[in-house]
Amino acid sequence: MVVTLTALEVAVPETVLHQDEVRDIFASQPGISRLATRLVNASFNASGIETRHSAVAEMDLQERPESAEAPHFFDSTNRHILNPSTRVRNDVYVDEATQLYVDAAAAAVTACEGIENTDVTHVITVSCTGFFSPGPDYRIVRGLDLNPSVQRYHLGFMGCYAAFPAMRQAKTICDADPDAVVLVVSVELCSIHVRVSDDPDTILGSSLFGDGAAAAIITGRDLNGERALQLDHFETVITPVGEEAMAWNIGDNGFEMVLGTYVPKIIDAHIIDALAPLLAHDPPLAARDYREIEHWAIHPGGRSILDKVEAKLELNAQQLIPSREVLRRFGNMSSATVMFVLKEILEQPGSTAGERICSMAFGPGLTVETGLFTTIGANPRE
Repeated sequence: MVVTLTALEVAVPETVLHQDEVRDIFASQPGISRLATRLVNASFNASGIETRHSAVAEMDLQERPESAEAPHFFDSTNRHILNPSTRVRNDVYVDEATQLYVDAAAAAVTACEGIENTDVTHVITVSCTGFFSPGPDYRIVRGLDLNPSVQRYHLGFMGCYAAFPAMRQAKTICDADPDAVVLVVSVELCSIHVRVSDDPDTILGSSLFGDGAAAAIITGRDLNGERALQLDHFETVITPVGEEAMAWNIGDNGFEMVLGTYVPKIIDAHIIDALAPLLAHDPPLAARDYREIEHWAIHPGGRSILDKVEAKLELNAQQLIPSREVLRRFGNMSSATVMFVLKEILEQPGSTAGERICSMAFGPGLTVETGLFTTIGANPRE
């Protein structure tokens, strides 16, 4: 039986952050050192990002939203970035993430021809940027009026690679139950955890992360869709080193990112070994040069990571355009990001059926998640 991803929709908050404007604000904050100011300018300028989206309306530098309430995140009168408590930050997550979960999920169901709300049998939600209960899985069931007996799962606090365990679990469910229809929804509001600091990891995170949501319908049903992804194989590898290089911790004033500058070097050293178990499922594919695989959906954790992957695997620049384009327009949205990249590939004009997609994401541990897909149907757009 073939398990397919038959609809893939994305959503972002309305507030747009322009990288050069946010850079100047961070660089001008009171109390940061001269070294930190230089790091801010270097990190933002080298990011490969032009715009990001934020669920924090106070950060809208274009509209200057007015409110009778005192600001929590950004004081537009003096352009100071504030430092709210973890509770205040999570309250924003509860309100804003819920809407994104429901909106993205509804869009995916609507886009999936032959599937109605009542057909959904399982809901898997993904996030590492906030918590609440009843959680997003519950809110989706209520918001979309799904069957109350829908089975629900939430993958929390896994980081940037978590879309892969979600898709893998969905495939496992569909392999066991050919009639299953699994709704996978990832929502990350990274920007609610932004803070001012002299710490290089914090500065790097502030230059990279944005907010976004992605939702997919995964099923073994034959829906005769025009364009879809066949889910072939998934694998997980923990690199021998790097446990301290990437982490995500809960602090008193939000979640705290550890993102060592040597992460790209770790990926460079271990990416070949991380790919081997995935490609071993398909020996003819494993025998080909990496650049002969049509598409590479690489999680754009940062421009330096994409540069390392491209150089190490000797890919051509065209193969990483989807990843670089997502990074340029949206930044790093943690677990949702690779779904944005897969959507870019699915919607490439002139693409045909039978093309292979090798996908990777990196996260705490240092963990490398990989997935292999095959395109179904041709994209009619030219």
